[in-house]
Amino acid sequence: MTEPTPSTLAVLQVIPALDAGGAERTTVDVARAVVAAGGRAWIATAGGRLAGEAERAGARIITGPFEAKSPLQVWRNAAALADVIRYGNINIVHARSRAPAWSACLAAKRTGARFVTTYHGIYNARSPLKRAYNSIMARGEAVIANSKFTADHVVVEHSVENDRLHVIPRGIDVEAFTPANVTQPRIDALKDLWRLKPDKKVIVLPARLTRWKGQLVFLEALARLPARDFEAVMVGDAQERDSYVGELRRAIDRLDLSQVVRIPGHCSDMPAAFMLADVIVTPSVEPEAFGRVAVEAQAMQRPVVASKLGAQTETIVDGVTGFLFLPGDADALAKAMTRALTLTADQRNRLAAAARERVLRLYTVEAMCAATLRVYRSLLSVSPGMG
Repeated sequence: MTEPTPSTLAVLQVIPALDAGGAERTTVDVARAVVAAGGRAWIATAGGRLAGEAERAGARIITGPFEAKSPLQVWRNAAALADVIRYGNINIVHARSRAPAWSACLAAKRTGARFVTTYHGIYNARSPLKRAYNSIMARGEAVIANSKFTADHVVVEHSVENDRLHVIPRGIDVEAFTPANVTQPRIDALKDLWRLKPDKKVIVLPARLTRWKGQLVFLEALARLPARDFEAVMVGDAQERDSYVGELRRAIDRLDLSQVVRIPGHCSDMPAAFMLADVIVTPSVEPEAFGRVAVEAQAMQRPVVASKLGAQTETIVDGVTGFLFLPGDADALAKAMTRALTLTADQRNRLAAAARERVLRLYTVEAMCAATLRVYRSLLSVSPGMG
C-alpha cells in the first residue's frame, strides 16, 4: 500500500465485523472502488470471513472491538480511530453501523475528517433512548440510504434534510451472479453436499436464520403446497441462534416436512445455490431495507417470491420480474410459490429476461460505487460547514 499522503482520497470505513451480509459486502466493494480510483481504503472492524477479500482488494484492515456497545469501549474506539485517521491522513470516515458510528463520529470531529453514514437497516426505536441511539446514523454530513424505502424512513424518523440524504441502492456483482458463469461442477457439488434428489423441484430460502426473515411462515406455506414433489433448503448462518434453529426443527417435524427440508447452514457459493433452485423465496415478516437476495435471484434469472414489504416492492415488479405476496400469509405464499413453480417455459424465459435487464440497469456494484465516490468527492470539494 502506498505511503499516506494528504492529497488523495483516503476512506476509513467502520463496521462491526466483516462476515456475510449486505453491509459487509458493500464495505468490501466500496474499498475496492476507492483503491481502483487511486485512493486508499482502510476498514476498522473486529474481522470476519470477508477480511481476507478486503485485503486482497487493497484495503488495510484495522482490527479491534468495534462491535462493542459499552460507553467506555465506544470512547476507547474513538481514540483508536482518531489515531488511525491522523496516521493515514484519512479524509473520509464512513460508518455503517450504530455502535461504531458513535466512535467514528467522535474521531471525525477530533481530526477534521468528513463523516458519512449509511443507513443499511430499518432500526427499531421502541423508546426515546433507542431512537437517540439510532440517530447517530442520521448525523453524517452525508447520509446514504440503500433504498427509497429506507430514505423515507430516515426522513420521518430523523428529519434529515434532502441536501444531506442520498439514495444509493445496493449493487450486486453481476459478473459473479451471471448464470453462464456458474459451472455445472459447482452446481453438482452443492447438490451433493445438500443431498438433493435429481427428480425434485428445489425451493431455496437464502437468509440468516433469524425470526424476522420468515422461515416459520415459509414452512407453513410448504405444508400447504398441493404435492410433496419438491425439496426445500433454508440456507444461512444461524449466528448462534440455537433456540430458533430448534424451533424451526420442531416446526419441520410438526408439519411432516422432515423428508423435504434441509437446513445446511452457511453457503460460500451462492451463485451455484441460485442456479440449482427452481424458485427463490424471501418471505421476510419485517421490512427489508434493501433485500439483496431478491436482486441476486433476478440477476440469476430465477423466479423470486418475496414479501410485499419494504424495499422489495422497489426491486421486484410483481408479475413481471418476480412475485410478491402479503407478508406473513402462509396461504398467499403457497399460492405464489405454486405460480412460480408452474410457469411455462415461455413465461419463465420472459420473466428471466425482464428481471436480469432491470438488475443490470439499476442494481450493479459499479453504479453503487460510482455514486458513493461522488458523495465522497462532493464533501471534499467544500469546507466543513459550507455544504
